Amino acid sequence: MEITTIATGSKGNAYRISDGRTALLIELGIPFKKLQQALQYKTSDIAACLVTHSHQDHAKGIKGALDNGMTVYATQGEIEAIGITHHRLKAIEVGKTTQIGTWKVIAFDVQHDTPEPVGYLIMSEQGEKLLFITDTYYVKQRFPAVDYIMMECNYCESVLDANLESGRIHKSLYKRVMKSHFSLENVIKFLKANDLSQLKEIHLLHLSDSNSDEQMIYEAVARATGKQVIIA
Repeated sequence: MEITTIATGSKGNAYRISDGRTALLIELGIPFKKLQQALQYKTSDIAACLVTHSHQDHAKGIKGALDNGMTVYATQGEIEAIGITHHRLKAIEVGKTTQIGTWKVIAFDVQHDTPEPVGYLIMSEQGEKLLFITDTYYVKQRFPAVDYIMMECNYCESVLDANLESGRIHKSLYKRVMKSHFSLENVIKFLKANDLSQLKEIHLLHLSDSNSDEQMIYEAVARATGKQVIIA
């Protein structure tokens, strides 16, 4: 499986995956022109785009993608929040399998401050599984025999607490971050609660510029799992 990070973080998110036969985009959080440039204008091989929720850093490029012939999937609640009507903007149902080229895609619910946010379990015909999770503070589901995990690790509790104490962030933002994003500590708890025996790579996404410590995150996750860790 080929995984490419195009953009990650609060300024915009976009990722490309391919099984060698079908390419998908996950998130459209940058302007479509920038996405085209990043893909060297090779967008015709993209079978579809999966969007997790309606916040602009994940959905900014949807209109451009639709206008340029791409098919985009999101839940009905997030489509309504996005406010775009288009025949190529399709609703994906939580818990149901959607076939896109050589991929099977299952959306599952997550915890965020939008109407119907989701993560995705994506399975190739070759039998490899990829788990994509972002913008949530908790995931109740467990996922056996996953080969790749792409997940948010937005902040470290110690860094966030220090920023609150120093006045660098307001208490309201502090509370929002804790109730809408994955901390390093919860990432480790989630990973330890799942069967990692088949896992090949952990891609950590959406690190906060001000509330995270990249080296701390890398070392903690590598130590806790014994797996290859890639900071996007």
